[in-house]
Amino acid sequence: MALHVSSSCFPVFSCQMRVSRVRAIASGDSAAVKPEEGNRVKLGGSELRVTRLGIGAWSWGDTSYWNDFDWDDRKMKAAKAAFDVSIDLGINFFDTAEVYGSRLALGAVSSETLLGRFIKERKEKDPDVEVAVATKFAALPWRLGRGSVVKALKDSMSRLGISSVDLYQLHWPGVWGNEGYLDGLGDAFEQGLVQAVGVSNYGEKRLRDAYEKLKKRGIPLAANQVNYSLIFRAPEQNGVKAACDELGVTLIAYSPIAQGALTGKYTPENPPSGPRGRIYTPEYLTKLQPLINRIKEIGEKYGKSNTQVVLNWLIAQDNVLPIPGAKTPQQAEEFAGVLGWQLTNDEINELRSLASEAGQPVGFPVESY
Repeated sequence: MALHVSSSCFPVFSCQMRVSRVRAIASGDSAAVKPEEGNRVKLGGSELRVTRLGIGAWSWGDTSYWNDFDWDDRKMKAAKAAFDVSIDLGINFFDTAEVYGSRLALGAVSSETLLGRFIKERKEKDPDVEVAVATKFAALPWRLGRGSVVKALKDSMSRLGISSVDLYQLHWPGVWGNEGYLDGLGDAFEQGLVQAVGVSNYGEKRLRDAYEKLKKRGIPLAANQVNYSLIFRAPEQNGVKAACDELGVTLIAYSPIAQGALTGKYTPENPPSGPRGRIYTPEYLTKLQPLINRIKEIGEKYGKSNTQVVLNWLIAQDNVLPIPGAKTPQQAEEFAGVLGWQLTNDEINELRSLASEAGQPVGFPVESY
């Protein structure tokens, strides 16, 4: 796969980025979540249990894709407030990466550094607070061998200020060195530096190969983090979702609200700024309006926002853990409202059909998994 940026990679190249699985029982117009199932889920075959919804920290400190190319104290305080509100409302899983906000990605402040600072400040007030941290290894062309993975992990742990990482992921397949990267991932697990390991932007074949290689060492592959939303359903079409379900690997969905395009805040007259404006063009947003309108109608029925509806749609796919990015405390509070209810099967199918009519955004993204 070519290097690129997405919710799971970093903007220099053009690539993009824990939540309990909901089992529901039919109950009238909607399905009632079984209370005994709680708000946590085990990540794949690992022993790591995380909240049913996570928070993506790609935008924290970034100035090459998010934040209108600017990072200041106001945005930093908003990110800190988003972190605290998430914790207050029971969401304690945060996904970052060594390249988010880094100088390598032309960023202002490392997302890992910011997350580590937020955790430290929170623990000073509440020593017993639990925070589950996921970060990622960047498969840069000059990184060779298994040792590069453990070294990068230790550097990430230093920035985060923690002694171990809950979930460590290979951010994307490398140009070369992939066997060594998987060996390094296994080494990190066996050395007790991580509680669980995963991959990101892996296609079906690479996913199966990684699963089998780690299995030989008795290590479960916990997750595959890929771009997945109501309007970008490539994981369903290319076998990745089916393989995750078959192997018991949790699918972590980055860009689950399509980088804001599904929230209803953007229109053909008001497209997103920056690089997203080249993805979500006025022409595409025009095609998207019937879907957006129906999402709003369904949301009004439940007293939920567009964002909450489309995230609930993802959770309803089963074995999917969305990690929307929270830049403000208001967004974090909105994400917490995704849990505790579920769309009906008819609504789930209707939204899928409308999304198919709109089509996927042109050129979005360039992942070739």
